[in-house]
Amino acid sequence: MAQLSDLGVLGLAVMGANLARNAARKGFGVAVYNRNAARTDDLVGHFGHEGRFTPSKDLHAFAQSLARPRAVVLMVQAGKPVDDVIDELLPHLEPDDIVIDGGNSLFTDSTRRTRELGKKGILFIGTGVSGGEEGARRGPSIMPGGSPEAWPHVKAIFQSIAAKVEDGTPCCDWVGEEGAGHYVKMVHNGIEYGDMQLICEAYDLLHRGLNLNADELHSVFADWNKGELDSYLIEISSHIFASKDEDGQPLVDKILDTAGQKGTGKWTVIDSLDMGQPVTLIGESVFSRCLSALKDERVKASSVLKGPEAKTFTGDKAAFIEDVRRALYCSKIISYAQGYMLLRAAAKENGWNLNMGGIALMWRGGCIIRSRFLGKIKDAFVTNPELSNLLLDSFFSGVLNQYQDAWRKTMQRAIEMGIPTPAFGTALAFFDGYRAGRLPANLLQAQRDYFGAHTYERTDKPRGEFFHTNWTGHGGRVSSSTYNV
Repeated sequence: MAQLSDLGVLGLAVMGANLARNAARKGFGVAVYNRNAARTDDLVGHFGHEGRFTPSKDLHAFAQSLARPRAVVLMVQAGKPVDDVIDELLPHLEPDDIVIDGGNSLFTDSTRRTRELGKKGILFIGTGVSGGEEGARRGPSIMPGGSPEAWPHVKAIFQSIAAKVEDGTPCCDWVGEEGAGHYVKMVHNGIEYGDMQLICEAYDLLHRGLNLNADELHSVFADWNKGELDSYLIEISSHIFASKDEDGQPLVDKILDTAGQKGTGKWTVIDSLDMGQPVTLIGESVFSRCLSALKDERVKASSVLKGPEAKTFTGDKAAFIEDVRRALYCSKIISYAQGYMLLRAAAKENGWNLNMGGIALMWRGGCIIRSRFLGKIKDAFVTNPELSNLLLDSFFSGVLNQYQDAWRKTMQRAIEMGIPTPAFGTALAFFDGYRAGRLPANLLQAQRDYFGAHTYERTDKPRGEFFHTNWTGHGGRVSSSTYNV
């Protein structure tokens, strides 16, 4: 009788195939199935030598080839296709078997699936998997959540195939109940949007503002990657600037400036609004992609709407490059601080016990936002597990206090040159707003009470007491109900 497999992978496109290869190379038996049997044959035919694969032509044979409790990873398109595959798979499963969704699913879908499958005796894990094709094959960041009872059965496999940090710690641990795993992945992707937009704004400032060519940009980014900004995205940006087209010209200069997106950044922004959390930088990053898509309109507008006259930079180029680097680092701190604000709010709202430092550790390797910087976030939460905001940690507040002059000079120069820096700008605005002991919302509340009798609190009265003024002398004494986001 054939030896039963430790893990099943259903769906053998790029991510599924590479995840299966990863597990097989780590010594696990892997059952593989794809609706298009040619993909199954292709995987086993080309990579069967890497480990023990058990291919199947139908779901019944696939399920029978797995050791109990079965653990099946679904690597299919998010949304309805996941539900459809689960429905097809269920007749072949038994109580305590484990269904694992490894796609980019919306966290509310994972919460629903955990509950629905639980009623049928099936355990569910919704796990974020970050790192792309290379990560899936060599070691991704894995963020599992769902049915806690499932974790002991798959922990060894997940942590074996995950990326490792310097001391060998795996970039994978249990995140929390129901949709927690996919929620953390969603916030990861939102932060990824922010990191990418910030890097693009730094590039624009140096390219258009200083007229640096691609080779010079490669040198700058390669140098940045040796210091505080050491990260995967800075590293690949330096590689992109060095890449040439067939004619020897920089390839980056020939790529159309219209950005795509798959929705996870938008999900993050929508949920931040539901949670009442000012995740402004990710929001601007999403809107910047939307603005880039208006290519034809922008080309027309460029001949109608005038900005500052283009001038040759006459200052200290090295000093300006350093100012941009510091502005990028400060803005990056704000992006992560906002992301962690959202994670904390979601944990409270959903009753999840999220390990904030552990999440930073999971992001240290394998994933798209992996960077040296994340080690500082882990340290902050190790020092103070109840830390309410990263900006209050001594390391991060120290950097912001030291670098903010360069940040402000960068913004001033961007405005003078007419170069848009929406993510840099909203990061600085959030910093100034968060550190303000008093904001002009007192006038806003007065306006709301004036036109809608929405009431206000007073500085000379205890919090929680609400007041209404008959501003015109013609209004009534009845106030509206209050609502706070």
